[in-house]
Amino acid sequence: MSFTIYPAIDMRGGKCVRLLQGDYDKETIYGDSPFDMARNFAADGAEWIHMVDLDGAKDGKRVNDRFVIEAAQKLKNVKVQIGGGIRSEGDILHYLENGVDRVIIGSIAVSNPDFAINMIKKYREKIAVGIDAKNGYVATHGWLDTSELKAVELGKRFAEAGAETFIFTDIATDGTLAGPNIAAVCEMAKVTGKNVIASGGVSSIADLNALKSVAFKGISGVIVGKALYENRFTLKAAIEEVKLWP
Repeated sequence: MSFTIYPAIDMRGGKCVRLLQGDYDKETIYGDSPFDMARNFAADGAEWIHMVDLDGAKDGKRVNDRFVIEAAQKLKNVKVQIGGGIRSEGDILHYLENGVDRVIIGSIAVSNPDFAINMIKKYREKIAVGIDAKNGYVATHGWLDTSELKAVELGKRFAEAGAETFIFTDIATDGTLAGPNIAAVCEMAKVTGKNVIASGGVSSIADLNALKSVAFKGISGVIVGKALYENRFTLKAAIEEVKLWP
């Protein structure tokens, strides 16, 4: 089974940032140009780039979309997926019609599941469902709110509706470099029976290998952010490492 590394670009105020456990008051700025960061990742061999509009996630509307579209249109050898601030079919089309390969629906999947199911059925592999969990329950709106819905229940519902790709983030580990919550990711893959991309906590090549070792359970990739920005390892080294695995 293929295993893909997704370097992450989280955008706030037009800059590349990382938040600690989704806390907007615990922000570190790592670059002034999302496009330059995306171009560097592409040059290092990325097949996909994961972009997040943090302002959009918080405000419920597209804010940093121009940077996403710039990367999608100008970087020809890399695919782009975007999450954050996507609340309507118009938002989805705005990205897909401008070269973005995959759109991630998150908060809207909780607040309006019927809409989310319709979008999954209509756009199929172009839609990924982003499930952000805090203590096993779904968090929404830039992780500012926690619902009463269990993450695995949401995953099961959308898998049954036809979703093929899930992005599972354990908020407790995100931005901490404390290691991924492999058990929770595997549980999501087991319940959905679909491809799950892990997110949160990766700090080392060993963490990548640990996730790759459970790829057969449905873990199709991992999103890596802070570890790259803090120079724990390079994207090139990470890509080469996972290629060594069968």
